[in-house]
Amino acid sequence: MHAPITYSEPGGRRSLLEERPMRPPIIGKIRPGIKVLTKAAREKPEAVRIHDAGLARGESFERIAAEITRATGIKMPMVPKNVPWFTCRASDFANPALAEDIVRRYGEDRNDGNGHRLWRFPVVFAFDDWLSNMPNQLVAWTHSGRQYFSEYGSDGRRYCKMYAPPVRDARANRAKRMWGGRTIILRQDEDVPDGICDPQECPQYQGGHCNLSASFYFAVPCATGLGLIEMPTTSIYVLQKAHAAMQTVAMARGRLVGVKFWMSKQEVEISRIDDGGKPVRQMQWLITLDAEIDIAALLDGSDRPVPALELANQAAYALEGDQSVGADVADLAHDPDTGDGNTLPVHSAGAEPPHEDDDLESQYRDLVARLALDSDEGATQLKAFAAATFGRGWSKRPQDVRQFVIELRTALVNPLAFREQVAAIAADVLP
Repeated sequence: MHAPITYSEPGGRRSLLEERPMRPPIIGKIRPGIKVLTKAAREKPEAVRIHDAGLARGESFERIAAEITRATGIKMPMVPKNVPWFTCRASDFANPALAEDIVRRYGEDRNDGNGHRLWRFPVVFAFDDWLSNMPNQLVAWTHSGRQYFSEYGSDGRRYCKMYAPPVRDARANRAKRMWGGRTIILRQDEDVPDGICDPQECPQYQGGHCNLSASFYFAVPCATGLGLIEMPTTSIYVLQKAHAAMQTVAMARGRLVGVKFWMSKQEVEISRIDDGGKPVRQMQWLITLDAEIDIAALLDGSDRPVPALELANQAAYALEGDQSVGADVADLAHDPDTGDGNTLPVHSAGAEPPHEDDDLESQYRDLVARLALDSDEGATQLKAFAAATFGRGWSKRPQDVRQFVIELRTALVNPLAFREQVAAIAADVLP
């Protein structure tokens, strides 16, 4: 089982490096589209020359645009353009050869005049939590970075945040040096007095300065490198479709880590409101996720008891509570949809379970206590987490039971992160 990539637990800090959340490094970026010259830039021969030369060298669109601005004085020489393929350029990767390898391995020439392009490629996500795979927020950017950005509070409400202004050191006559990053505070001014992020009332959003900012983080099979690849997007339609795909796979398979998805583009009709307030429809290429798995096969028989060792029953009692699960097992035995009591997993005469399974219950209770999940609330969250992670009927599948205990043991490395993960998943699935 793949151990989830988690944050460092504050209580276990051993170094300055562990005071901040640990995240996997980003080794490259695949872009969902391209940038083209604006009409004003196309009228400048120097801009066209710099653009064509930059593309030939494989430079990023940002560098090409910056060179055009320096040479011609045009502030916005390039604009995004939606295309049916992905852009994988050497300048966007720490190892330029990696971009070339991805395009060579997964790209193709469809004989449509666009040449050898990256139309479709496999990805594997590093987290079972969909939000960690594609974090998103509303952001208002300036030339110096983020000005305002949205974050959700513990109450589930979306707030508008900003960086606190620097504090000046009177003795040194300069701004105080910041340790651990800039301080984030709640935005409270005349436009947003209560700090609530409400795009309908936000002057930055209404003025087009604040927009959705999101990214996918994934690994590409056979693409070597110690880190993940990023793909930015600003489309809410893309996020909605990707979220639905991840949730479908998670419900059927129990987890996302280890599933090979295929990322491609599909031309769909979307609606938007024009400047006159009227709805208009237009065709647009959107990023889509697909997985070559048989959903029907995963769902079929997930609630049926399978012939196995008594470990299944023993683990069900241990992992879901003695009385409640005992009653569930009893009800299951008389459920006409699942057969009679003789179909419950039992030992054959004279058979002995493996010694490692004899103390499974005691192992579980010890692990739960060490993870500080032995309260009533923790038990409820853990049940929901197990069901969401391994799928319905997991307690009847011995391999899933063993894997769950292994995952609990792995979580001892970072108990706080595991508790946060359990609580987050339970909040999504519990009524």
